[in-house]
Amino acid sequence: MLRLGRLTIDVPFVQAALSGYSDVAMRRMSRRYGCQYALGGVVLDQTVLQGGKKRAQILNVADDDHPVGAQLMGALPEAFGPAAADLSDAGYDVIDINFGCPVRKVLGRCRGGFHLSQPPVALEIVRRVYDAVGDRRPVTVKMRRGMDDSPDSERHFFAILDGVFEIGASAVTVHGRSVAQRYVGPADWSFIARVKRHAGDGVILGSGDLYTAEDCMAMMRETGVDGVTIARGSIGQPWVFDECRALAAGLPWPDPPTVPGQGRIIREHFDECSAVYGPVIAPRLMRKFGIKYADHHPYRRSVRDAFCSASTPHDLRRILDEWYDSQVEWPPARRRNEPSQPGRSSPPTCAAAGVEDDVEP
Repeated sequence: MLRLGRLTIDVPFVQAALSGYSDVAMRRMSRRYGCQYALGGVVLDQTVLQGGKKRAQILNVADDDHPVGAQLMGALPEAFGPAAADLSDAGYDVIDINFGCPVRKVLGRCRGGFHLSQPPVALEIVRRVYDAVGDRRPVTVKMRRGMDDSPDSERHFFAILDGVFEIGASAVTVHGRSVAQRYVGPADWSFIARVKRHAGDGVILGSGDLYTAEDCMAMMRETGVDGVTIARGSIGQPWVFDECRALAAGLPWPDPPTVPGQGRIIREHFDECSAVYGPVIAPRLMRKFGIKYADHHPYRRSVRDAFCSASTPHDLRRILDEWYDSQVEWPPARRRNEPSQPGRSSPPTCAAAGVEDDVEP
């Protein structure tokens, strides 16, 4: 069980905010396969405040999409409060503040992880959000372990962490890489363990290098965190949440879905995507998800290659009919990061699919 203020979640496994991925279709898939609490994609404060079509899309919270968090990012403290209020009024159950994004363009605009370099501004942002919505919504914060490995960076991190809880935030998610690391090198779980010991009763969620259910359980065992936020490990693997539930209940780690079973799940995801975006846009959006689903196929490279070139509903259905055929005796499905079957094709080129792995804030 995980408590975020007044919100009680029955399992401590959260789907992270993933730019370009964690839309309502993905969140529905995650919930269908064991997730209870999910965050939407990162939301810019100015997009919420300036109006227009994008604002309307962000503020459209479906009745079946709860509990859901909005992760808010921006530069100026005075914009955060009104934006948080609008998100709360729209029906978001949690307001999460992004102090973690390491993308250079974001840092150059003094957003995301940049705030870890300026504790007074960071805490003013949290205070503005808490004053705006803290009496009705849990306020949480996402942080990386600092700007870099310097002592000043660590001092800034802990100053922000302590201040966040003093203001009244319900939880802090800590990603085990620094902003300077971006996505290179391992996440430092030992730092996350230090943070949890320092925070005491303060709710800490861990993030970083969580690609399987066993990774999630290992982080909880090794760091003592109250829960984990699954980012890239949840893309193309919605069943990871059911697997986490099984391991948390002391059951054996379930086998991954069979190849035909994966095909059924991908069809469900495509149907959800089509219902949200329509038949023209949905196939293009599904390419990046299909490439991640392909990680579990015994012939990963060939399937990735096929998804890279898909652009129509017919293309998607052809891939599913060919590569997920229930009449074929497929080799066992793979867990993520296990070796694939040799041969069958050369490695794919996925540039045309617009795929980018740098999605974890």
